[in-house]
Amino acid sequence: MTPLATVFGSRPPELAAAARADLAACRAALRNGSKTFLAASFLLPRGVHEPASALYAFCRLADDAVDAGDERGDAVVRLRERLRLAYAGTPQDDPADRALALVVARHHIPAALFAALLEGFEWDLQGRRYDTLDALHEYAARVAGTVGAMMALLMGVRSAEGLARACDLGVAMQLSNIARDVGEDARLGRLYLPRAWMLDAGLDPDAWLAAPVFNPALAGVVRRVLDAAEALYARVDGGVARLPLACRPGINAARFMYAEIGREVARRGLDSVSGRARVSAARKSWLLLRAALQLAPSAAAAALPPLPANRFLVDAAVAASPRPEPMPANRSMVERVVWTFELFARLEQRDRLRASGRSAEADLAT
Repeated sequence: MTPLATVFGSRPPELAAAARADLAACRAALRNGSKTFLAASFLLPRGVHEPASALYAFCRLADDAVDAGDERGDAVVRLRERLRLAYAGTPQDDPADRALALVVARHHIPAALFAALLEGFEWDLQGRRYDTLDALHEYAARVAGTVGAMMALLMGVRSAEGLARACDLGVAMQLSNIARDVGEDARLGRLYLPRAWMLDAGLDPDAWLAAPVFNPALAGVVRRVLDAAEALYARVDGGVARLPLACRPGINAARFMYAEIGREVARRGLDSVSGRARVSAARKSWLLLRAALQLAPSAAAAALPPLPANRFLVDAAVAASPRPEPMPANRSMVERVVWTFELFARLEQRDRLRASGRSAEADLAT
């Protein structure tokens, strides 16, 4: 069985070839706009990075549809219809849609994750502002925590703790992006810095957005965003420790490179208005090497409850765990015994997942 067949299950050769072509098209579409993802994904097993390319390609397509064109207001409506068709098994005639339909079915990725992602895009279209860090977490959970949960599911992670750490990583990466893109976002009329933090620093958010300039007060706000990101990156070790060994280098690479974006902003004096911080190729190479070598991270933070903003994502992903299949008909006695043992194993795994969810719930209540 080929790696692609492992991802999509056994199917006729012509369908397998079509799926392979769709995945290749998805990966090609990412080469221009998602270089950090591509670099990190080379360290993932093929059985993960191929379906991950399908997810990222659709997310990229959705992001571009919302950001570009004269009919952006209708973009989310059209994207919701494309997702409905993909989940119904009748995708639109596009490589990204066809590949997505196969991946979400094969890996039991709940539609609620994509619904949250599109809600985040809607917030962008509305020009929503965020008064507090908690409110900013709500936005980041939708546009990035969702992707963290999807990636965890591709790697077979279905425990509440593991999913919570994956969502932490998504939110941390989004905060790094926000700190890097302050000037670029402002020139598009967007402001993601917590307004309360700006007011604390003596900055009027609306006046600053009308004439965005870098100054020491703004530097302090950017520093606080980066500190919030670092606090989440510190929690991620516990999630990486729960991943299959072969998946750890790729996820390490993603978190190391995105965290480095924030450190590059700091090296530039926290000025992300005058220019955009970039991680050099030499530095990325070193981070990739470090990612490949750091395979036994600490699991100390694994049991921390999810961020409140991420809780609904974790619950949706845990609830989407595959259900046991019915007893197959016309099987020999030996095959029925094997099936029974497998059933008990799946039920035991499901009970562990539910128990972990209850544990996380108890932690939140204390």
